[in-house]
Amino acid sequence: MKPRTARVSAAVAAAGLLAATATACNRDGNDGGGKPSIGIDLPRADSDFWNAYADYIKADVKAGGLNTQPVSNSQNDVTKLISNVQVMEQTGAKAVVMAPQDTGAITSTLNRLAEKKIPVVSVDTRPDKGEVYMVVRADNKAYGTKSCEYLGKQLGGKGKVAELQGDLTSINGRERSEAFAACMKKKFPRIKVFELPTNWDGAVASSKLQTLLSQHRDLNGIYMQAGGVFLQPTLSLLRQKALLKPAGAAGHITVISNDGIPQEFAALRKGEIDATISQPADLYAKYALHYAQAAAEGKTFEPGPTDHHSEIVKIPGGLEDQLPAPLVTKENVDDQELWGNSVDKKK
Repeated sequence: MKPRTARVSAAVAAAGLLAATATACNRDGNDGGGKPSIGIDLPRADSDFWNAYADYIKADVKAGGLNTQPVSNSQNDVTKLISNVQVMEQTGAKAVVMAPQDTGAITSTLNRLAEKKIPVVSVDTRPDKGEVYMVVRADNKAYGTKSCEYLGKQLGGKGKVAELQGDLTSINGRERSEAFAACMKKKFPRIKVFELPTNWDGAVASSKLQTLLSQHRDLNGIYMQAGGVFLQPTLSLLRQKALLKPAGAAGHITVISNDGIPQEFAALRKGEIDATISQPADLYAKYALHYAQAAAEGKTFEPGPTDHHSEIVKIPGGLEDQLPAPLVTKENVDDQELWGNSVDKKK
């Protein structure tokens, strides 16, 4: 659905505000060209997925000539996110891009921004409460369902599966977990699922998986809700225990992941994992900035299909653009349309 354009408020172009925001933008090598100021917070730097997203943000800001404040990183700490956003408010941000990892603890900040008429674009995560201009994310319930269906079919409907869950205070962790559980219960009741909450922490995931493997040597499936933090610890553990066997070999553990990072694609090509779901880091960055700029300029959107093969849906407190996230296996891992095959070109 195409936006309806509105004029930017004269206040945005006031000389004092432009002077303040230009100083901030120049530190990023971007003079803004008179465009409204956008604040951006990255959620963490300990994930290959989010590091790729950060690279896309940097490249797209430069390519678009956007007027951005110095990009902050809240390091998976909601108190840092709140503090970073306060700085954005004080330095004239007319829109804010964030990816809150704790989706229940950001409500008061969203309410304050709404009172100040500073629109928020939330990337990948949908806040539990509060007003947002747009959420840019894929359908996380589909992640859980697709992962369940793939594992269920590969295992012939029976066996034991470890599920490395994300943070269950995050809507992404909850939706992936709930959808995976519902699908397994309905379609593959003979598969035993061991749920391992990890708080998106690779070390925690490895420790819990090691304990599980010591108790269940016949484990034959693993679902990783985030390859960006779980892939390397999981492969290292399986290799250490001589359980990293190629597909088709006796004792092979079928592994499906979520993210679509280059490291997962490399593991797919080697036969170390079997599938992943490509979470579109490139599109997250592209449309987060697109909607932030539109919001700062006073444009609006409505629910319905978009011109980029997604669907904008109404959610409590705002809208959500649900971007496509394809299943990737050895059959299509070399598809150059997948962002994981082109991310290095953006650096």
